[in-house]
Amino acid sequence: MFDSHALWIAAALQGLGLSAGLILAAGPQNAFILRQGLLRQHVGTVVAIAAFCDVMLIAAGAFGLATLLAAQPALLGFALWGGAAFLVCYALFALRRALDFRAGIPTSQAGAASRAAAAAASWALALLNPHVYLDTVVLLGTVASSFADMPARIAFAAGASAISIVWFAGIGYGARLLAPIFAKPIAWRIVDVSVAAIMATVAASLVRAALAA
Repeated sequence: MFDSHALWIAAALQGLGLSAGLILAAGPQNAFILRQGLLRQHVGTVVAIAAFCDVMLIAAGAFGLATLLAAQPALLGFALWGGAAFLVCYALFALRRALDFRAGIPTSQAGAASRAAAAAASWALALLNPHVYLDTVVLLGTVASSFADMPARIAFAAGASAISIVWFAGIGYGARLLAPIFAKPIAWRIVDVSVAAIMATVAASLVRAALAA
């Protein structure tokens, strides 16, 4: 019994560590949640959606979806091109905001997006970016599937899911601590240029992957 408990703890820690390494990288979803947190717009909604999607995708990968996707290369190619198109559009919107010098400091009252719009963007960034599937379903799911012991596989998925929940909540609600830095419009322009650059970079990587497939 002790050996089993040790295996489950080790699996949970492995899932937590691997997931942390993947999620800490700057990506479209992180950039979006950070911006919503800075604006204090519908933070709970976007954090909940991001965390829910990660947990569901990690679970799906751990319990068989990784194997199914590996057998469908055409589906992956479609996802790569579709994800790249979506991210390019988002990058252009962010760049337009950065270049609009008539705009002042964004606030939760001025020009705030509706909760439905924020939720739609959060769902799209969580589900239309193929990198999310490659990280959660394919990579984490494949590693989870290597555990023949089902409780250990569940522990791995739980550890990976836990870091996603903590991370998204942290950047969403912790962003307000940076409020003094964003008291000037130039800081927001830097954020939007950074968001555009991240979106465009990920889109370019998806195009390269699609062409190589």
